[in-house]
Amino acid sequence: MCDGAAKILILVEGEKTDLRLMERLLQKYGISKWHEIVPYKTDIYDLYDCMFVNTEPQDMDLLQVLKERERSEDKRKIFDDNYSDIILIFDLDPQASRYSAQKILQMTKYFVESSDMGKLYINYPCVEAFYHMSSIPDPQYYERIVTLKELKLGKYKERVNNETKNSDYRKFTITKDDYDKVIRANIEKAQKITCGKAYPKAEEILAVQLNKLKEESCIYVLCTCIFYIYDYNPALIS
Repeated sequence: MCDGAAKILILVEGEKTDLRLMERLLQKYGISKWHEIVPYKTDIYDLYDCMFVNTEPQDMDLLQVLKERERSEDKRKIFDDNYSDIILIFDLDPQASRYSAQKILQMTKYFVESSDMGKLYINYPCVEAFYHMSSIPDPQYYERIVTLKELKLGKYKERVNNETKNSDYRKFTITKDDYDKVIRANIEKAQKITCGKAYPKAEEILAVQLNKLKEESCIYVLCTCIFYIYDYNPALIS
């Protein structure tokens, strides 16, 4: 994806868990200095309204869209820089009031190239999926799901807090080997749910998840934002 010298913008959904995870991830793999991480502070369906409602996304400048909605004058300057790549990291959040399968499909089909319109990574159901392992590795992770009912009741994050390794996000991943194993576990789970695809595309993963949501009112717990490390440079993962 990158030659190690270009500047890359990463847009994350939240300014707490999402931001901290990506900061630690980039630091652990020694690539943080080439990245600028900015929180969007609301869900993906807000971005959809900005770029896909009453307009054609290809007619929009994503950086300009982000700049216009940023209230901080200092942070607005971030979007004036030149970036070789743009990464977007958001949650599926199927319980959200503005959620629709068509919206998320449309965005996944559009945001496919980091060096052009940007590349979208979706976490299922949210970024907390990264921490939803009781051990590293966790054999049960490959079958782990979350129900729509659980999400609507707001119980999922509480469940992760109770089931995460060491019962503490800060103690979940310590070494690079920990991160390697969690990344590999999520890639392997994506391969499994897409019936053995070597390295499933975002659209293929989404299709499986939307079908499971429609047929069974649940989705597989899966963190795909960490696939970015593999996409950046597969050799980084031992």
